[in-house]
Amino acid sequence: MQFLKYLGGRLLSWVITIYVGVTFMFFIPRFFPADPIEAMIQQMISASGFLSPHEIDSIRQTLYIQFGLHGTLWEQYLGFLRNVMRLDFGPSLMAFPRPAAEMVIDRLPYSVGLSLFVLIVAWTIGNLIGMFAGFRKDSKLSKILEWTAIVLYPVPFFIMALCVQILFSFILGWFPITSVIITHAGPAEFWSSLIRAAILPAASMILVGFGWWIISMKAIAQNTAEDDFVRYARFRGIPEWEIGTKYVFRNSIIPQVSAFSIALGGIFGGTLMVEIIFQFPGVGLLAMTAIQRADYNMIMATATISIVAVSTATLIADLLYPFIDPRIRYR
Repeated sequence: MQFLKYLGGRLLSWVITIYVGVTFMFFIPRFFPADPIEAMIQQMISASGFLSPHEIDSIRQTLYIQFGLHGTLWEQYLGFLRNVMRLDFGPSLMAFPRPAAEMVIDRLPYSVGLSLFVLIVAWTIGNLIGMFAGFRKDSKLSKILEWTAIVLYPVPFFIMALCVQILFSFILGWFPITSVIITHAGPAEFWSSLIRAAILPAASMILVGFGWWIISMKAIAQNTAEDDFVRYARFRGIPEWEIGTKYVFRNSIIPQVSAFSIALGGIFGGTLMVEIIFQFPGVGLLAMTAIQRADYNMIMATATISIVAVSTATLIADLLYPFIDPRIRYR
């Protein structure tokens, strides 16, 4: 019974989060000064050379219906919610007539893969270093590592990305300025080009990301090392390495598992910004292009699918956390 209440509360929170997010993403593009339908008509006129006023009006009405921009704002909103349930955002204005959801789903693996890789690497490295810094808090190396983390942690992802790009692309010339992924080739060439394109975006985010894990893990491990059960283990003559791994680390890592799911949303947002800087072909670059071209359908597709993906990952982590830590009970 307690689990059902816990599950119901988490599912309700998940639904509300998605609903509020997609509602914002419906109204925000409506405040853009650009009119995507008129821009598309101008492109048609430039391509064909001439269109009569009657043809232009007919095309305009067809496009408004096609892109869900006809009727009152309330009618558009209700129609949008119905389409969201089916993941149908209509065709993309900038890649007409290709569906916007299809384009986002093609790009989503790049963003999700980069985010998960960065988060896993930063989480692992940061917690190991933080564990050492907290367990050996009086050593000089521990203090150096802590200050390094304090310096790196406040740096925004995009600032670090710019610094990494300037150093390794402009000055040293080791990597191309923008990401180049060979998609129309064999698996070996595709994966080699993907890895090379992801090195700088991943490195810039890992440098910033692992700073927080060092700071938080150091504080947790330092407090855990002073608990009574750790002192009792020392009185029993248990070796320090065993105390560190079996007593301090195991108890300190549990809160970090919960923080892992919370950090997923932040790292995903940082990934979108870094993608724009490095022109990495993920959802962030697609969203920026859609904003520049006032592509309502693509903006809503990228935002909605991203909100659903991050919210679902957080929900799964919330449901699994009590199984990871037996001390936690569903309340």
